[in-house]
Amino acid sequence: MINTEQVLEFNQIKEKLAEFACTEKGKEECLHLKPYLAEREVLVKLRETTEAKRMITLCGNPPLTALKGIREWILIAKKGGCLTPQQLEETAMVLTAVRRMKDYLNRCMQYEIGLAYYGENLDSLDEIYTSISEKIRNARVDDFASKQLKSIREAIERINEKMHEKAEAIMRANKESISDSFCTVRNGHLCIPVKKEYKYRIRGTVIEKSATGNTVFIEPDSVAKLYGEQQEMQIEEENEERRILYTLTALLSDKEAVIVQNNQTIEKLDFLFAKAKLSIELDGIEPVVHTKRRIWIQEGRHPFLDRAKAVPLDFQMGNGINGVIITGPNTGGKTVAIKTVALLCLMAQCGLHVSCKQAEITINNQILCDIGDGQNLSENLSTFSAHISNVMEILRKIDRESLAVIDELGSGTDPAEGMGIAIAVLEELKNSGALFLVTTHYPEIKEYAEKEEGMINARMTFDRESLCPLYQMVIGESGESCAFFIAARLGMSEKMLYRAACAAYGELAYQKLDGLSMEKEIKREHSARIQKKKSNGGQKKALEFQLGDSVMVLPDQKIGIVCQTANEKGVLRVQMKGKKIWINYKRVRLHVAASELYPEDYDFSVLFDSVEKRKALHQMERKYIDTEFVYKEE
Repeated sequence: MINTEQVLEFNQIKEKLAEFACTEKGKEECLHLKPYLAEREVLVKLRETTEAKRMITLCGNPPLTALKGIREWILIAKKGGCLTPQQLEETAMVLTAVRRMKDYLNRCMQYEIGLAYYGENLDSLDEIYTSISEKIRNARVDDFASKQLKSIREAIERINEKMHEKAEAIMRANKESISDSFCTVRNGHLCIPVKKEYKYRIRGTVIEKSATGNTVFIEPDSVAKLYGEQQEMQIEEENEERRILYTLTALLSDKEAVIVQNNQTIEKLDFLFAKAKLSIELDGIEPVVHTKRRIWIQEGRHPFLDRAKAVPLDFQMGNGINGVIITGPNTGGKTVAIKTVALLCLMAQCGLHVSCKQAEITINNQILCDIGDGQNLSENLSTFSAHISNVMEILRKIDRESLAVIDELGSGTDPAEGMGIAIAVLEELKNSGALFLVTTHYPEIKEYAEKEEGMINARMTFDRESLCPLYQMVIGESGESCAFFIAARLGMSEKMLYRAACAAYGELAYQKLDGLSMEKEIKREHSARIQKKKSNGGQKKALEFQLGDSVMVLPDQKIGIVCQTANEKGVLRVQMKGKKIWINYKRVRLHVAASELYPEDYDFSVLFDSVEKRKALHQMERKYIDTEFVYKEE
C-alpha cells in the first residue's frame, strides 16, 4: 500500500503545522488534515488561511490559549458536581482569553476581513468572570467571598491565638519540665514538649513521642477544649466554602452552551491561525484552484529546502499535455522536482498556502506516487519488484481526475526489458486520461514521448564545466544523463570512454565523445603491498619427532623421551629423569626412533602418567566416577 503522505513528506508538513497550534483540538485537527474534494470547500479553506494571515500581518499574533481542562470542568458542572478553587480560577483565565480574543477580532473588523466576524460567536461572560475573580484568589476561596466566611475565619483566628496563649502560659509555669522553648503542632494538635520524667505534672493528653523517647508532646486539657471549638468552626468554614463553590459552579453550568461555543470557536480559530503561521514560515501564497486539469507553478520551492539556496522551479502541464517525461543527470533534481509539484498540489487541496511566487493548481481525486527504491527485506521485495508493485497499484486506482508521480520508471532490471515495461506503463497512464509526471534515463522513452500526443519531454539542466546540476527544468526538451562528461572530468581515460561509447552507441561513438577533454591513460597510484606469510621450514622438522622417540638434549647430551609433540612454535616436551621439560626442536637430536623401541600399539601412558591417573581412567571406561586431575608442571 502506497503511503502518499509519507512519500511526499506531507506528514512532516502536518507536524510542523501542529507546532503552531495552541489547543489540543487544534493540534489534532492539524495532524488529521486531509485533502478536500469539493472545489467550493477548497476555495473556502484557502480563503480562511489568507484572511488569517492578513490579520496577523495587520494586527499581530492572536492571543490564543490552550483551554486545558475546560471541557471536563463543564461536564462536572453539568452533572451537579463542584469545581475546586483552582479549576474555577483557571476557568476565569479561559474567560479572560476569550475576552482578549474577542477584542482582537473586533480590532480586525476595521479592515473588513470576514474571519474577524467570528468574534460575534464569542461571549466572555463578564459577570461570571467578575464573580469568580472576586471570590477565588490564589487557588482558594477568598476571605471576602461572603460576610459569614469572613466572620468564621476571624473566629478561628481568635481561637488559635487563645490556644497559643494557654500553651505558652503552661510552658512558663513549668520551665523545669519543658524540653524546648516553643510549642508545636503534632497530628493537628497544639502541643508542648515535656521531658518524659515530668509528663505527669502536665494535665493533658500525650499526642506523640520524640524519636529518642526523651520528650513527649502533650496537648493540655485547656488547649484541648479550645481545639474542639476550633474544629466546629472549621466545619462551618468548609460548609460555607462549599456553598460558595457550588454557587459559582452552577453559574458556569447555566452557561454551558455558551462556554462550549466559545471553546469550539477558539479551537477553530487556533487551527486557522496555525495555517496562517505556517504560510508566513514558508513564505507561501494562496494558489488559484480549479478543476480544469491544469497545473502551473512559478518559482516553486520544496517547503523543506533552504530558501536562500533552493533553485526556484517553473512547471506547467495541462491544455492537452497530460504527461511530462523528465530526463537529466543523476543528482540533477528530477526527484525533488516531481515531489515539489505533487506536494504543492496536496497542500493546496488541504487549504494550505504553497511555497512559490504564483500557482494555478487543479483539484485531484487522488495523488498516487512511486518514489524511492522501495526495497523491503521482510517482504522479500527487490527494487524492481517494489517499483512494479507500486506501479500496478497506481494503474489499478488511477482515473482521469488523478495525478500520478513515478520516479525512475522501469529501473532496477535489464535495460531493454525495463524500457519496454516503461513504455507499456506510459501507454496505460495516457489512456487513463490522468495527469502524470515520470522521470527516466531511457533514450527510447524520450523518443516515445516526442511522438505521442498528450506527452512532452522536460529536462533538468546541468553545467558540463563544473559538473554541477543547475536544478532548473526546461519543458519541451529531453535531457542527457551526462555520464560521459562526468566520467571524463573524474579521470576516465580516452580508451575507456571510447569503449563505453561504442558499446552504448556504436557508430555514434565519436559524436558522443566530441568536445570532451580526456586523459590519455589512467594515472595509477602506488598502494600498500600485501605481506605474505613466510614458510616455516623449521616447523616441518619439529613435527618429525614422534611420541616415544628417544632423543639427546644438547648441549648436556642427556637422553630423554618425547612425551608431547611439537606445537606451532616448534617447542616439544621431553621426559627427563625425574622431570618433564619444554625445549626447542633445534636443541634435540634423534637418538632412537619410537618405532624401534616399542610395539606398534604401545600404551605410552604407562611411561608418562601416574598410577592414580591410569587407575582412574580405567574406572571411567567402565562407569562414571566423579574425580578430577590436577597436573603439576615439573
